[in-house]
Amino acid sequence: MSAFRSFRCLFQSNITPLTFTPSKFKYRTKPQLPKQHVQFHTSRPNNAQQYRYNRWQQTSFLFSRWAARPTFYYEVGGLSALTAGFYTYNLETVPVSGRKRFNLISAEQEAEISKQQYGIIMEQYRGRILPGWDKRTRRVEGVLRRLVPRSGLEGLEWSVHVVESEEVNAFVIPGGKVFVFTGILPICENEDGIAAVLGHEIAHNVAHHAAERMSRGSILTMVSFIFMQLTGLPDVLSSLPLTLAFDRPNGRAQESEADYIGLMMMAQACYDPEQAEAFWKRMRKAEKGAPPEFLSTHPSSEHRIEHIQRWLPEAQQKRNESECGAVLDYADDFKRAFPAVRW
Repeated sequence: MSAFRSFRCLFQSNITPLTFTPSKFKYRTKPQLPKQHVQFHTSRPNNAQQYRYNRWQQTSFLFSRWAARPTFYYEVGGLSALTAGFYTYNLETVPVSGRKRFNLISAEQEAEISKQQYGIIMEQYRGRILPGWDKRTRRVEGVLRRLVPRSGLEGLEWSVHVVESEEVNAFVIPGGKVFVFTGILPICENEDGIAAVLGHEIAHNVAHHAAERMSRGSILTMVSFIFMQLTGLPDVLSSLPLTLAFDRPNGRAQESEADYIGLMMMAQACYDPEQAEAFWKRMRKAEKGAPPEFLSTHPSSEHRIEHIQRWLPEAQQKRNESECGAVLDYADDFKRAFPAVRW
């Protein structure tokens, strides 16, 4: 015990006790940044811009990962081959004009959709459709009876609906349902003018333009959705470039095609094809505030007149080759002697 005490005394006398300086052994914490006033910008443009930037970063990252795969080129080639095969398989030729077009909708599907559309339109114009005994309805029906045999659509259940309205319009729903607004009859002036209008509208059915529009619309909607997801742009901005680049030009191509088919049709039905040119000249005068052509689904009246003038020699030839060619001179003389009643 005494030895332990002596060792303890020796230890205490010769060794300086350890002292701990608190400043050297303080726990380190994250540096405190000076407080600043933080303002959150919640305005729509900034948020939309940041959202698009983040979406684009995500898209770039995913594409980079896909491009890094060893089978990337094989996958791209396979997708391209499938797309080309799908497009080629659904190509068909438009009657009369011979144009190649992409179409996913069958004639049966087009007819079924048109039945629903017909019910909606009949409900919309209820009480404004002229009776069958009205002279305007009878006049339109008479022109239709001469055009239908030249259309190749004789098997349809055709019906005429003349709507009391100042609207300058006419259309034919697939299935043979004809709608003519009284506002267009004064511009038609005579049966040849009515034939120009009905021939154009029937031609849309001959070419199955409604099915083509639905097919094109489904593809453009899908592409627009993918583009919207990749860029983060609103739906309107995503679809606008596709609309101006594809939808509007294709719509104008359909209208020109219907003008051509309708002109040949009315010529074969023994109507004067030159009256189609006269009708569009009158229509040009009646137009008010027409949008620029590149924004419209219809060609301008000037371009329509130019096209019809270029097609007139062919239309006149078809008229002369028809079985009514022998009586055309007598019919023209009769029209000059007894001008058609104008509305």
